[in-house]
Amino acid sequence: MAIRNDKKLNTVKLLALDMINEAESGNPGIVLSASPILYSLYLNHLNTISKIPKWINRDRFIMSCGHGSAMYYSMLHLAGYNLSLEDLKRFRQIDSFTPGHPEMDPELGIEATTGPLGQGIATAVGVAMAERYYENLSKKVDPKSKLIDFYTYVLCSDGDLDEGISYEALAFAAKQKLNKLIVLYDSNDMNADGPTYNSTIEDIEDRFDALDFNVIYVKNGHNLNEVSSAIKEAKRSKYPSIIIFKTILGKDLKKENNNILHAGGLDEKDIIDLKVKYGLPKESFSYDEKIKEEIISSIDKRVSKKYEAWLKEYDKAKKSRNPDLVYMINLLENDQFIIDFDSNNYKINNDYFEDGRLSNQKVLNFISPKTKFFLGGSSNIKTLTKAYFTKSGISSSENPLAKNIAFGIREHAMAGILGGMALCGLRVFSSTFLAFADYMKPAMRVSAMMNLPITYIFTHDSISIGQDGPTFQPIEQLTMLRSIPNMKVFRPCDIKEIIGSWEYILKNKGPSCLIISKEKMIVNKHTNGKYVQYGAYIVRKEKEKLSGVLIATGSEVAIALKAAEELFTQGIDLRVVSMPCMELFLKQTPIYEEKLFPKEVKIITLEAGSSMIWNRFATNKDCAIGVDEFGISGKKDDVLKYLNFDYNSILYRIKKNFD
Repeated sequence: MAIRNDKKLNTVKLLALDMINEAESGNPGIVLSASPILYSLYLNHLNTISKIPKWINRDRFIMSCGHGSAMYYSMLHLAGYNLSLEDLKRFRQIDSFTPGHPEMDPELGIEATTGPLGQGIATAVGVAMAERYYENLSKKVDPKSKLIDFYTYVLCSDGDLDEGISYEALAFAAKQKLNKLIVLYDSNDMNADGPTYNSTIEDIEDRFDALDFNVIYVKNGHNLNEVSSAIKEAKRSKYPSIIIFKTILGKDLKKENNNILHAGGLDEKDIIDLKVKYGLPKESFSYDEKIKEEIISSIDKRVSKKYEAWLKEYDKAKKSRNPDLVYMINLLENDQFIIDFDSNNYKINNDYFEDGRLSNQKVLNFISPKTKFFLGGSSNIKTLTKAYFTKSGISSSENPLAKNIAFGIREHAMAGILGGMALCGLRVFSSTFLAFADYMKPAMRVSAMMNLPITYIFTHDSISIGQDGPTFQPIEQLTMLRSIPNMKVFRPCDIKEIIGSWEYILKNKGPSCLIISKEKMIVNKHTNGKYVQYGAYIVRKEKEKLSGVLIATGSEVAIALKAAEELFTQGIDLRVVSMPCMELFLKQTPIYEEKLFPKEVKIITLEAGSSMIWNRFATNKDCAIGVDEFGISGKKDDVLKYLNFDYNSILYRIKKNFD
């Protein structure tokens, strides 16, 4: 005789509560409000197979409300993923497979790292964008193709929808008509400080109706039949959907609907009382093994037929030998991004003199024809950043294979959406002004944790933008970006280094920032795109006796070279080192480092930004020449002089270190 659904659901809940109790940490409230949503999704709708966790046409589920991780791990364990009971017992312990918030591991059924509220929603939007792109690419070959045809579900909380990124991302999803995106909203009206009415006023139904979402309201989010019917209805929609499930935080506890349940608030007696109420074993982490067997069997029975039908599509695509389909399959299955791009193939005349943004645009358009899996966009300033494909249109529901994406003035969402696209194998880029990297930082940080291959292009990279004033003049941003673990920050000095930066980015995994000047940039005779991979290299050797080493990046390399030549006539013989990527240089051997920077030789650094991070190289603080105060509005030359960063001031500051 089959076990009742409510007993299986209650097992999901109690395993999660046991985890929280064992760890003495976690959020029990969401476990008892949202478990019916998650259970119904996995049992009745989510097309995934625990034994084939990386099936390329699986439905994707993103747990945006990462504080519900205990419930998530419990569900994955009972659905047959490779999370053992021992793993559940080690919840929130170091080096466990069950950390405090979900961390990407597709083998375990965890699609994305989440935790910062709202960002999982943007990630889900990106996944839905990638699905649409792949689906339409396969249908271009075969209009009847079902090779890629999956839904993206995201579970969110009241807190997720409080965050601005959620509405930025969902407004974008509405514009794109991402009808395979389904938002599952656990609406329990309670945050960590108390009722949500203390801080919010909007009507969520009206808000999403205005966005042209398909809005479904479920009065009792604890009723499995109502939950399942709502999800079924959402899958029929021609628009993105949000299902508002009205739930009760900590339902069935004596303390239900109490904000203390957001951060513990339970003791062992509470859990035992609930187990008695549900008719489950009182012992911690104890349940009838038949429950797990039946959950796995139900899911496999529902999905196996779909998988068998899909395998025919897969074999057909493989046999077609269509290069786009074969490449797409390899990309999704093996994360194999292969591109024929060699910086040696691009010969640059020494009299080349061009705005750095235009040089970067040329390189982007060298790359574009070589692969269909390189896309990007801007926060609606592509005409200013110049980072776009000149021979492609704007991505939309009517033009889904266009490679330029108009994200709107939504930098935070842009970064989060790109994370979702990169999770699906696409190589993607964003572009905006460097000063606005601060808007993007939270999503960039999460993508860096996942080591996703995203390129963040930032233009207008220094105080030299002049009349826009201090709010647009970046000072501390380069230091901030370089401080993000796993992030590589490239600040090339000319088109050769731009090409070299892109060669490294395309042939390696992980997130990168590409900092591009809007100033016209000369070609430096001794720069070399191939040397970018070392992070730093010599662009001017000393002519006689070495007096010191001058490190520079970006536009300041040309200034350093000019200064070195002038100072040589005054008896100061400098070696000039271009350092396009500090992170790559710091990975080089001590032998290489000493080759550039001999011991006991004075080192001076030059960059139009905060000098803080350069103290690791500069001999002393006076040798770190930068800008350590906010800028000012004015003509470029006046601003540079005001901040002691015009050529004569730089020359004086370098020379002073040798007096």
